[in-house]
Amino acid sequence: MPSLNSSKRQQGKRIESFAGTCYFIFMKSIKYDRHAKRRMKERRVKEEEAEITLREPEYIEPSIKGRINAFKFINNRFLRVTFKEESEQILVITVTMRKKSFKEQ
Repeated sequence: MPSLNSSKRQQGKRIESFAGTCYFIFMKSIKYDRHAKRRMKERRVKEEEAEITLREPEYIEPSIKGRINAFKFINNRFLRVTFKEESEQILVITVTMRKKSFKEQ
């Protein structure tokens, strides 16, 4: 498996199933929007943490403008990675975190 820092990755696959859409994002290149990079720096979230959240989310839900939210509890915090799937890559829009689950409103 390629390293997380590898800039060249294979094309991703998407599989439709009864449980919804399962994304194999780790095979598609990941690009971070300038906003996402700023938020990750402010919140001390590493690219590796965001990529793990994308590859192995605990929960996925649709968002606005065709975006998708991926959630994962990682390193004692809950991460939400908002992204948009493009033809050649995954574009990360923003990354947020909480100490409590996002599901607890």
